[in-house]
Amino acid sequence: MDILTEEFLNTSLTLKVIGCLFIVALCIQFYYYLHYYTGVWLMARKTRKGLISYSKQKPPVSVIICAKNESENLERFLPTILEQDYPKFEVIVVNDGSTDESSNLLERLQIKYKNLYQTFLPMDAKYHSRKKMCLTVGIKAAQYDHLLFIEADCQPNSKFWIANMMQNFTQKAEIVLGYSSYKKKDGFLNALINYDNIFTSMQFMGFARKGKTYMGTSRNLAYKKELFFKNKSFASHLDLTLGDDDIHIQQIATSDNVQVEFFSKGTTTSYREHTYKTYFAEKDMRMYTGLRYNLRTKALIRTELASRFLSYILPTVLFFGFMFHSQFILASITAGLFLLRYAIQAFVINSTCLCFREKKRFLSIPLFDLLLPSITLYLYSVRSFTKPKVQQWGA
Repeated sequence: MDILTEEFLNTSLTLKVIGCLFIVALCIQFYYYLHYYTGVWLMARKTRKGLISYSKQKPPVSVIICAKNESENLERFLPTILEQDYPKFEVIVVNDGSTDESSNLLERLQIKYKNLYQTFLPMDAKYHSRKKMCLTVGIKAAQYDHLLFIEADCQPNSKFWIANMMQNFTQKAEIVLGYSSYKKKDGFLNALINYDNIFTSMQFMGFARKGKTYMGTSRNLAYKKELFFKNKSFASHLDLTLGDDDIHIQQIATSDNVQVEFFSKGTTTSYREHTYKTYFAEKDMRMYTGLRYNLRTKALIRTELASRFLSYILPTVLFFGFMFHSQFILASITAGLFLLRYAIQAFVINSTCLCFREKKRFLSIPLFDLLLPSITLYLYSVRSFTKPKVQQWGA
């Protein structure tokens, strides 16, 4: 009997059980990172080698923007959309009862840009989710079958944004999930939001590459108009504030009709201002909407979340437990396995960051990687006793 086996057999039953649970959590984490989360990085490698085919056709496009009191953002970002280098496209702005200068601004811009159209949702119209009704109005007003969505506080990162999103509509593709970053600023909250956004994008794109699409982002999303009406629009979740870029996408996605776009020319940047209150409110609304996800998606997300949290808690307990009993070899192995997970995690996340044109993360990875599931668990506990405040536009 070797020393390692002898040490393990001599340890307490509690530490044996915790050790086995840690190995299970670790294996689950390895599976997610190597099977799903490498999706973006591997696709980038294949693209550089010319192994990914893109469509050379440039179908006409309807770009749809929903706006409520967004005159400053529209004035700043709308021209960058209207001046895209693309043969034929229209831009439809759905004005949701704005009380600022949005209407006057759009009228002035329409004089210069003949492909700009505006429609509106009356201020006194009562809907649970006014944003979904605005989207429905915009989609019904669209002339073309290819729909491209962006939010009023977002800016395309190049004049080829439309072209890069549309090249993903290959023979089978009917949905394109694009990447959208947040404007970088100093401060802990902005760092947390950007890490959360990178991880979520890596996750939903990785799942999509494996035929398990569960969401996109309304800040950069495209799909065919016929899919919207074939699915009876947002009928199944009109009672929810959100759902237009996740539940709806789950319903129209198949295992082979989704493509992802993350190269810089096809991405957008959001200039939305966040506070801790708005960030937590947005996370809360997302979680509430997530209760409607199908069982497979719930299982995929929650299994990863639980194994991620346990991958920090269990090795910490094990390490100090082994050290307390002077089992230094087992303590060293525990630390080594923890560092192995970190090495794989850092490699995958930073490889993905390069694809997203984001800066690399190192010391912040374990901090935010533990903090995010902790925030989720906290919100879940709060959710058990309360319902989210109804917000017709989300957080």
